[in-house]
Amino acid sequence: MSLFGMTEPATILADTPPGGGTVRTSLVEVVVPVYNEEHTLERCVRRLHAYLSETFPYPYRITVADNASTDGTWQVATALAEEIPQVTAVHLDLKGRGRALRQVWGDSDADVVAYMDVDLSTGLEAFLPLVAPLLSGHSDLAIGSRLHRGSAVVRGPKREFISRTYNLLLRATMAAKFSDAQCGFKAGRTAVVKQLLGEVEDNAWFFDTELLLLAERSGMRIHEVPVDWVDDPDSRVDIVRTALDDLRGMARVARRSLSGAGVVQPPERPGQDRLPPGLGWQLASFAVVGTVSTLAYVLLYLGMRQLVPALAANFLALAVTAVFNTAANRRFTFGVTGRRDALKHQIEGGIAFVIGLVLSSGAIALLGAAAPAAGHSAELAALVAANALATLVRFVLLRVWVFNPRRARR
Repeated sequence: MSLFGMTEPATILADTPPGGGTVRTSLVEVVVPVYNEEHTLERCVRRLHAYLSETFPYPYRITVADNASTDGTWQVATALAEEIPQVTAVHLDLKGRGRALRQVWGDSDADVVAYMDVDLSTGLEAFLPLVAPLLSGHSDLAIGSRLHRGSAVVRGPKREFISRTYNLLLRATMAAKFSDAQCGFKAGRTAVVKQLLGEVEDNAWFFDTELLLLAERSGMRIHEVPVDWVDDPDSRVDIVRTALDDLRGMARVARRSLSGAGVVQPPERPGQDRLPPGLGWQLASFAVVGTVSTLAYVLLYLGMRQLVPALAANFLALAVTAVFNTAANRRFTFGVTGRRDALKHQIEGGIAFVIGLVLSSGAIALLGAAAPAAGHSAELAALVAANALATLVRFVLLRVWVFNPRRARR
């Protein structure tokens, strides 16, 4: 990798405040990944620089990331870096938009990192709304959305159909809540982005989607802004190949999610007690584990009920399934692996077991008092209802207490 126009990491300082000392002003780094853009690079960088110089209220840096271009792109980039103080250039020996972003974002000393396509298809007036929630600490990532109701988009029907189908597929199969995964107009708080990069595997076009899916699953806030977007007729993206790569990437991310891997705990916001990440995913995983546990409980209860009284059968069935339930939720729902604290988690999970035992035993006692002649099916119905309430209590306890990462750090 080659760097041009880069000096020691810069700390941007504001005017000296009353009482002496200096105050650091937030720095925003905008990465422009390029491959064989010799003829358009200078015009686009000058346009971006002029816009930011005139309208952007924060210090900024534009980094041109050359993805192993074979034309004169690197020469143009270095010439711009020599001429314009806010422009730097980085050269990579391998192609891949994700690889370029991983390299520059991972090395950045800025407070917020962003990227945009070199053709500047996205209207630049959306850039400040994109990064403002990140600079304030309100959000972790921000994306421009061409599918937002407030967006104005000009592009052909083929690309419109592919884009909408792809994002619909993400929502249907991956439970994604963001609306536009592939718009080349994104930003993130640098501390958060650096944590995510270690879990993102793709180095090409799926990089964006994987980053967003991981962030969403980790409970991070993703801010969306509507954008004006005009399709670049000179785009050289291989749509079919990119679509196939994206489908393979989705399958890989789904496999990792099912295994419980790839959850990141983001830096805490000042004054905020963060809950464990990924509520949507955790609810889904907890529901699956709970369904399996309930079926196991029913089978165990019916089998033991032939041998022992109802209260004893209930106790034994709950005890066995509680151990399984805690272990499965520890691994798959909350992403905790290894033997460390496993026994402690089982003991703490036992408190939820006691709550379930009290509720279910109370249900049996009430049923016995109200209908002494009730059969096993009535007993089972009452127990299932009581255990449903116990399950809700159990999830809250596991999420905010047993597997709360803030408590584990202490």
